[in-house]
Amino acid sequence: MDKTEKIVFDTDEGKVEFYIIADTRIQGKNYLLVTDSEDEDGEFLVLRDDSKAEDSYADYSFVEDDAELDGVIKVFDEILDDIDLEV
Repeated sequence: MDKTEKIVFDTDEGKVEFYIIADTRIQGKNYLLVTDSEDEDGEFLVLRDDSKAEDSYADYSFVEDDAELDGVIKVFDEILDDIDLEV
């Protein structure tokens, strides 16, 4: 897997980088599957773009709702047939 594309968050503790594995759009919402490491053993997270307008900057938040997370992960599992996503 080539994880060269990154997304960077500015936090109170400094910059945090995530490597983008895949993206998808479900029911009008954009989602990113990211990992915290270039290693294959890194943890994955699902981010949802909560921005309101098409021309604004993306406003990503972590998907924490179990039902939403399960649904999005199923879609990513279908897209990424060579990766096994374990929740």
